[in-house]
Amino acid sequence: MGVAVTKPDGTPGTPHPPLSPALTRVADTLAANPELGSHGQVAEVARAAGVNPSTVVRYAQALGYNGWPALQQELRATYLAGLNASETLRRHNGEEPAGAVHRALRRDLANLRAALDTVDPEAADAAIEAIHTATRTLVVASGSYVAPAHLLAHLGPTMGLPITLESRGGVHLATALSGIGPGDCVVAVSFWRQTRDTLLAARIAAEAGATVVAVTDANTGVAAHARHVLKVPSEGLSFFQSTTAAVSVVYGLLAGLGARRGPGADAALRRTEELWEALGALGTPGTSPGTAR
Repeated sequence: MGVAVTKPDGTPGTPHPPLSPALTRVADTLAANPELGSHGQVAEVARAAGVNPSTVVRYAQALGYNGWPALQQELRATYLAGLNASETLRRHNGEEPAGAVHRALRRDLANLRAALDTVDPEAADAAIEAIHTATRTLVVASGSYVAPAHLLAHLGPTMGLPITLESRGGVHLATALSGIGPGDCVVAVSFWRQTRDTLLAARIAAEAGATVVAVTDANTGVAAHARHVLKVPSEGLSFFQSTTAAVSVVYGLLAGLGARRGPGADAALRRTEELWEALGALGTPGTSPGTAR
């Protein structure tokens, strides 16, 4: 009889046959060396466990992941979530100010490459369909995580989609959630040490029968309440998380929504442009904003 292998977030995975001694050594090595698991190469993990690299890959697959990169992203997100802001900053002690911008660009390039493995295409397509067919969509985020959330809530309505953002929490969030139910969609955006308001919003929305989409970096927190999970790498260079990959994912969702709406998106965009003109929202070449028509 198979057993449920425990995933890094503590939840049971798909039932699998009992682990072999070699796979058990990999599991024990990762449990004892979380930093190795979160940043080490597959060959380094294999060497520490006394197995070959293919055994490490088989262990990842036993937990239900496509391979080592997907499992490592989960391990990295879980490891970083256990560090507070000052501990995260200390991990970067000794780095020179010079070159920081290009280090950040390289880090974000790595996040974007990893996102190609961690973002499930079927989950992304399902999220697009859920938002498109929803009676209304509420996007919930706080702090710096509002950046990708704001893009979805700002650009979605220009295509005629009923999308709003709530980032203030408290009574404002309670009001926004009060009418959420079946047929609605809630997009919860949260990374690292996930915020309580966003976590509770995901839980309340799911209990009310709404479809919850989680944009997050691990199988923890808001993901537990989501029907569709978009796992996005968020590791940054300092004490903060990077939302670059999440922004790219949101742009993808918006592109998919535009394609899904077809002529409806075009008509809504024309109306939006008419309003820009009526409000004098955009300057014209050779004029200052104050003289825009």
